[in-house]
Amino acid sequence: MPRLAIVPLLLFAIAPLAPAQEDGFRVIFDGKSLDGWNQVGPGSFEQVDEGYKTVGGMGLLWYEPETFGDCVIRVVYKAEDGRDNSGVSIRIAEKPDDPWFAVHHGFEVQICDQADPLHRTGAIYSYSASTATPAQAGQWNTMEITLDGEEIRVSVNGEEVNRFDPTSDPIPPRRQDYEPIRGPRPTRGYLGLQNHGDGDVVFFKEVSVRPLAGADASD
Repeated sequence: MPRLAIVPLLLFAIAPLAPAQEDGFRVIFDGKSLDGWNQVGPGSFEQVDEGYKTVGGMGLLWYEPETFGDCVIRVVYKAEDGRDNSGVSIRIAEKPDDPWFAVHHGFEVQICDQADPLHRTGAIYSYSASTATPAQAGQWNTMEITLDGEEIRVSVNGEEVNRFDPTSDPIPPRRQDYEPIRGPRPTRGYLGLQNHGDGDVVFFKEVSVRPLAGADASD
């Protein structure tokens, strides 16, 4: 009898609090709450029926509980039209106290279909151009960002559009004061979602993370 009574307690103790999905992804943004997320800068993320939409800016909604190293970040988003601007900030070196810290101390994977290749959806903003435009405005799109050592790979709706290694690939010069200051970035950092400005409306309903094989994605 004592042995049977102990077994359920042991099973309860080792059960994970936030298990991964069947595909290995763990949801950190479910489109229903902002638990763990903090807003810096002007504007906000407003809850709507299908998730959260960007309002005003320029601001940043960033995830505080963890930093992320080698992993795949999956973002499900929708832009109202091809001119709407947003982005996914990755490898932010420290907890940001304003949105420009993320710009200059991390990388931004851009969301904005109607822009030049260095600044359009899938680009590592002003660093590495996207090679294709598979995103569809007005529809839900799935962006996957793979962090693998120094390398960053980006796919949109299953099509790879970027592959960038800041230690070996040529980096264009900084041409505008709003572009990121050039310099090294960490391979582990915080992540965030940008609300770019008045008139830019982008919806988000999921951010999930899956570690690469043999890697510890979060810390």
